[in-house]
Amino acid sequence: MRNVCALWTALMLLALPAAAQKKELERLQTCGQVIKEILSVPDNIPQELLDKAECVIVVPSVKKFALGFGGKYGRGAITCRTGRDFTGPWSAPSMIAIEGGSFGLQIGGSATDFVLLIMNPKGVESILKSEMKLGADASVAAGPKGRTAEAATDLILNAEILTYSRSKGLFAGVSLQGSTVREDGSANRKVYGRPLTAREIVLEGKAKAPAAAQELLALLNRYSPQNRSRHGEPGR
Repeated sequence: MRNVCALWTALMLLALPAAAQKKELERLQTCGQVIKEILSVPDNIPQELLDKAECVIVVPSVKKFALGFGGKYGRGAITCRTGRDFTGPWSAPSMIAIEGGSFGLQIGGSATDFVLLIMNPKGVESILKSEMKLGADASVAAGPKGRTAEAATDLILNAEILTYSRSKGLFAGVSLQGSTVREDGSANRKVYGRPLTAREIVLEGKAKAPAAAQELLALLNRYSPQNRSRHGEPGR
C-alpha cells in the first residue's frame, strides 16, 4: 500500500507542471483568437495605428468583481517587433499580468478582453519593467476605432500606450488608467521551461515561440508586417 501511495504521489507531482504549462499555452491560443475576432470586424483597430505600434499586448477575459469597490485582474501576453528599430517580424510572446482597482458603486462581475498598443520605444521600456503603472510610468489613452485614425486627437497620437477593450459583460469601456502591468515570470517559466524575463523573450530573442502562439503571431505578421512609425522607417 505504501508503494502504491508513493507511486501515485510521484505521478501527481509529474502531472502538476504539465497541467500548469497547458493552462498557459491555452492562454496564448486565446490571445490569438481575441486578435482574430477584433481584427475581423469593420470597426476595429485603425490600420494606421497598428502599423505604428512597436508592441501589442493581448489580455483575454480580464475579470472584474465588485461590491461597492471593484478590482480587476487578468493574464495575457506581449509581443514586439523584432530587430533594430522594431522593423522585423513579431517576436515570441512573453506572458504578462494586469492588475488594478476601480472605485464606485459596482455590483456584479464581468469579463473583458483588452488589447494595448505600445506606440514608441519609451513605452516599450516602460512596459518591460518588472512592473509599471499605466498613466504614471507611461502615458495612456483610449484608442480610437475604425479604419483610420482621423478622429484621433494629438493626445491619442502622442500617447505611449493606446488601450482597447471588448466587453462581454456589464462593464464595457472601463479605463485601464492606474492599472499595473507586470511581467509574469512564473508563466514564462511554464511556457518556455526555464526562467526568462520579458526583455529576454521579446527584445533579445532568447526564446522560440511555442506552437500555441502561432495564430497570434501569424495574424499580426499578416495584418501589420511593417513598422510605419517614424523611427521604424529606413534612414530614421
